[in-house]
Amino acid sequence: MRKRAVCLLAVLVALGASAQCAHAQSAVTLYGLIDTSIEITNPGSGWTPRVDSGAYRGSRIGLRGEEPIGSDTRILFDLENGFNSGNGALATAGTLFNRQAWIGVGAPWGELRLGRQYSPIYIPFKGGLDAFGAGTIASGLNNLSKITPYTNNGLAYLSPDLHGFTTTLMVALPQSGNGNGLSGSYETFAYRNGPFHISYAHQQTTGATGLRANLGGVSYEIGKTTAFVSFFNGDGGSPRYHDDGMSVSARYAVSARFRASLGYTYMRDRSGGDNNVDQFSAQCEYDMSPTLMLYASAGILRNHGDAEFTLRGVDVTGLPAAYPGAPVRGVQFGMIDRF
Repeated sequence: MRKRAVCLLAVLVALGASAQCAHAQSAVTLYGLIDTSIEITNPGSGWTPRVDSGAYRGSRIGLRGEEPIGSDTRILFDLENGFNSGNGALATAGTLFNRQAWIGVGAPWGELRLGRQYSPIYIPFKGGLDAFGAGTIASGLNNLSKITPYTNNGLAYLSPDLHGFTTTLMVALPQSGNGNGLSGSYETFAYRNGPFHISYAHQQTTGATGLRANLGGVSYEIGKTTAFVSFFNGDGGSPRYHDDGMSVSARYAVSARFRASLGYTYMRDRSGGDNNVDQFSAQCEYDMSPTLMLYASAGILRNHGDAEFTLRGVDVTGLPAAYPGAPVRGVQFGMIDRF
């Protein structure tokens, strides 16, 4: 473990040196985000405080670059590692770039990327479907829906914006020597026209834990208020997830820096067990600066029947419900610093 930590430190130092050398060429950027919060949750057995990392946006450090190879064509890459801001540990033990490790090409016709990538259904797609950015314990959309966040060996095409229309198409190729056929496929479609935005996404992964999922919604800005309505469903995974649901939420811009949000999410059990769930949510955000944001979130999740869902975050494993059908309540206070 010590040897692995030394290797990681050496890589991060090299990343910093590379970014400084390349800064004058504007070709390589060292970037990162630290998201740390204090959460106090009652999963049905009493209130428990803890420190969370990545509740709203996963804490990370990365190296992003591009190299022009023509007047309108460029080579792109992104290497991104997640970490726990509470104890400094790697987000995934033994994996240096657990979030992204891809290379691609960009041109007026769009982008092609190959390697480990965010699923097209993940942030920012999912983050644009509710007032909570599909993050923190306040996002019922995040707590009750199920998708695949990362894809290995992904071959993705990202279209340019064509009069408001955009799409991302991805297939997951098998690892060399691991059989034939695709490991998964993903498609997203979106349209934006002024204050109106509509989007839809589908995924199908294969294997013993294969998951079929759909996710979509609409949003509309009315003055200082943005309203969201979204839907989700899925079947598969391990343990099996077979549910669908809907989320409604609204965000109000109190000022240029301060925002307040409210929402409600309902999930229906499709397995025949009548283990439905719903959640009431609230959240506030305040921009201290262009790079520093404070947030406070709250959620009341009600499990019905034998359901055991809980409050969680983007990179946070929620406290398990104390017993089948237990209600889960919590509050969270955090900050995000980007660099």
